[in-house]
Amino acid sequence: MLAWTIYLSFAGALLQALLPRSRPNVARWLALAVAVAGLVTGIAGFAAGMGQGLTILVDVPWIPSLGIHFLLAADGISRVLVLLTGIAAVAGVLFSWNIEVRTNQFFAFYLALIGGVYGVFLSFDVFLLFVFYEIAIVPKYFLIAIWGSTRREYGAMKLALYSFVGSAMVLIGILAAYTTSGSHSTSLIALAHAGLPVSFQMWCFPLVFTGFAILAGMWPFHTWAPTGHVAAPTAASMILAGVIMKLGAYGCLRVGMALFPHGLDPWGFTVLGLASWRDVFALLAIIGILYGALVALAQSDFKFVIGYSSVSHMGFVLLGLMTLNQIGMDGAVLQMYSHGVIAGLLFAIVGRIVYDRTHTRQLADLEKMHLAKRLPFAAWAFVIAGMASMGLPGFSGFVAELQVLIGAWMARPWWTIAAALGIPVAIAYTWRALQKAFFSDRQPSVQELEAEHGHRLAAITWPEVAGFALLGAATLVVGLYPRILLSSIEPAVRSLLKGGV
Repeated sequence: MLAWTIYLSFAGALLQALLPRSRPNVARWLALAVAVAGLVTGIAGFAAGMGQGLTILVDVPWIPSLGIHFLLAADGISRVLVLLTGIAAVAGVLFSWNIEVRTNQFFAFYLALIGGVYGVFLSFDVFLLFVFYEIAIVPKYFLIAIWGSTRREYGAMKLALYSFVGSAMVLIGILAAYTTSGSHSTSLIALAHAGLPVSFQMWCFPLVFTGFAILAGMWPFHTWAPTGHVAAPTAASMILAGVIMKLGAYGCLRVGMALFPHGLDPWGFTVLGLASWRDVFALLAIIGILYGALVALAQSDFKFVIGYSSVSHMGFVLLGLMTLNQIGMDGAVLQMYSHGVIAGLLFAIVGRIVYDRTHTRQLADLEKMHLAKRLPFAAWAFVIAGMASMGLPGFSGFVAELQVLIGAWMARPWWTIAAALGIPVAIAYTWRALQKAFFSDRQPSVQELEAEHGHRLAAITWPEVAGFALLGAATLVVGLYPRILLSSIEPAVRSLLKGGV
């Protein structure tokens, strides 16, 4: 059933490409129908797979001479991320309801991107996974370059170059593993049990892990992320932060760590207190948490605040992976879901509800507009999204980050101490942005009052309310009852820790 998420998305993209430009309403409703169908299919597949392990969906020989199969399968991790993709896809369509320029082409690229993402999360053939991974890169370039805003061509090109450099590193590692294994198969399961030499894994693991981690926003390869987020249109920002960055983290886990587990073993010597690649990547994750939070605190552009906060929150995902224990890795996967929903909501509020009405993202300019009075829905929506981003109890981020920090303490107590320093900074940049953008106590001048009276902001639309409700419910439900996802995540992580795929 889950395989239909891929087929529906690509079929929808093809139909959009064939639509005439003069039918924007048809393009919008078709995109929404396809996205909702994908979400319903994802929910049904998630519910059907609860309590089950790895399930093979499709296994058809593709390039038999090389042992490459069109192999789709799902375990608990895949099902959760497919569910996330479905939620993000529907919300992205709703918050793109105002697209007027080449509407059908926008949604054609958008649905092709979604289809590629579904494909990555369901591929259990490493070559097929790489193909879908590359498919997802191309549409996001055009979404930003054509429909973006600030320095859109620069942001699109930077994102594409970073992505392709990371992809090249991954491809080298995949080819090396394929030739070294001698298994004549590109199945993830076959390669994971091929008994790759420890010395080979020691150099191939950091290559593949870094290649994927670039797309996950790992410091110091993170600079594409804030630039790309700011340049992208709202839906692309939502998908970029909400789902695309998860492709990188998923690749780190599913390919890097599953195929090369001995790459995390101790080196046998110490360099600057670091004794393994595990220590190196944990340190980079912690730097990302602190650096992203501190830079977000200093930003004057509202969207840059959210962009750098994404770098910080993705650091918790990478740190959770490096704990190599059940609770920490459970938290990492749950944080992928949580950040995907919350970041999507934040970008929707800033990019669609605020920027499209005020035509500015500068906090200093927004401070003069008193948006809490003029756009109360946006103000209180950001209050809720901000609380979720800070990791307050009741939201999914609290459970995810708590598990990561506990797992980090079990691995290395100083990891938790260092990473936890990012939490008060996250509170500071969130409340600073909230106060400046919505609840400023600055008294307006007579001229500003007159301008404010003469420039009425557009009313909130039903797609915006529906999108907010969907994303808000997605973080609240999991925050209040995390077992709904953890019951699927835990068995899959346990299998990984025991050497399975």
